[in-house]
Order: sequence, then structure tokens, then C-alpha cells
Amino acid sequence: MQDIIHTAFYQFVPLHDPESVAVELRAMCLMLLGSILVAREGINGMVAGEHDEIAAFEGALTSPHFLDGKFQAIHFKRSPCKTIPFKKLKVHVKPEIVPLGIADVDATKTGINVSPADWRELITQDDVVLLDNRNSFEYRLGHFDGAIDPGVTNFRDFPRYVAAHIDEWKRDGKKVAMYCTGGIRCEKTSAWMLPMDVPVYQLEGGILNYFKEMPDAERDWQGECFVFDNRVALDTKLNETDTSVDEVYAESPDEIWRLARAKRLDEA
Repeated sequence: MQDIIHTAFYQFVPLHDPESVAVELRAMCLMLLGSILVAREGINGMVAGEHDEIAAFEGALTSPHFLDGKFQAIHFKRSPCKTIPFKKLKVHVKPEIVPLGIADVDATKTGINVSPADWRELITQDDVVLLDNRNSFEYRLGHFDGAIDPGVTNFRDFPRYVAAHIDEWKRDGKKVAMYCTGGIRCEKTSAWMLPMDVPVYQLEGGILNYFKEMPDAERDWQGECFVFDNRVALDTKLNETDTSVDEVYAESPDEIWRLARAKRLDEA
């Protein structure tokens, strides 16, 4: 048996018939395990399988013949697996592929993408507000040096933090730099923030891409990176750590429901 590979991907692109796209994705993933969300705004997924199976899936999804090449620009973020990340395949149609909770956000128009190499320089600048665009339990496990934890328990809470501070940032001439695990949360948020007259930068490909592209990522990163599958957490070399879900949520009684959900995922 070959080693198991995890690949994460997303793309904001208008889909007029998400249900039919979901049917085709299920046919593509017969040999894979994972979770894919499909909505009118695009797709967001994580799947795992043997190397050849992952390569075949990525090739099929980005083929110019699939949906007229709508997904040709997808960037896949691969990482090795010690633990099988998923127990089954789920392809679901949802109202949003990442639920910001604000209607009519066009995430095909986003803030300024910053490469990992340029990100290292950007986040040291005095006029930059560095925001961790993830949940607080993710921040506690690991984050970029100097990053602010907005104190949210759900992605839908993040806009409230921005709204409470945007006037202060504008007054002080600040620019905002955001990061998240794979980039999708930042793309949705930066699209929403475009009319606010504050420069918004986002880490291209998120933390996982930073770890991939920067061999010395530990210079800027403290701790581990939480991932939403049975591996739980990765180090800066994209290797699975020994951190358990119990350790991730141990410091927050408010996260008991997340712990229960994680254990259901492991048993599913």
C-alpha cells in the first residue's frame, strides 16, 4: 500500500447548478475519503488517498474539459499522513463554502495576495495590523509572531471584530494583513472589506502554503497548525504531530462541543 496523501483545495467561482457539480465530484472521488462542500460561490474540499489516486483526482478537477475549465486555477496544498485523515467521503451542497454570514459577498474579488517570502517582510512593518483569521482554539495551538487573536469562536464572529476596530485602523493609517489555514477564510473576508478603504493583504495559500514554501517557517511561527481532520495538527514541516483533540480543547470549556464533534469524526 502506498503512503496516504492529503490534499486541500478551494476556488470561488460561480456555479449555477451546485447539485449537478456535487454528483460529478462524487464520481471523481470513488477511491478517496474526505469532505467537499459545493455552493453557488464555488467549492471547498479536503480529500485523502494514495498518491496515484490523488494525482488522478487533481488532474480531473483541473481539466479544461470539466465544467469548461472552471477549476483550472485551483492550487492544491498537499501534506503526508501518518493517520488516515477521514473515515468516509462526504460531498455536500451548502449555501456557502465558507460561512461568513454576510449576504452577497463576491469572493472572486479579494484583497492583495502576498507570497510567503514577501509575507515575512510585510508582517514586521510597524503600520501593519496582523490578524489571525481563525478561531481562538486554533490561535492558541499556533500562530505567527505578533499576530492578534480576535477572540472568535466561529468564523461568523470575525466581521464583528473588524467592525469594532476599522475606524481606529483608518485613523492610525494602518493596513491589515490576515492569514488562515489554507486561505479561504481570508479571501472571503478581504472581499467583504474591500469597500472599507483600508489596504487588506492576505497570505497566499494560507499557513499550509507558508510551511511548504518556507523551509525555516519556524522563524516566524510559534507552535503547530490545527487541521480539520483526524491528524489534528501539523508542524512547520507539514508533518503530523502527536497533539490530541483533548489537548487542543483542554483550555477552553466553551469548546466542549467541538471536542465532541472531533471524537465523532474519529469514530465515524
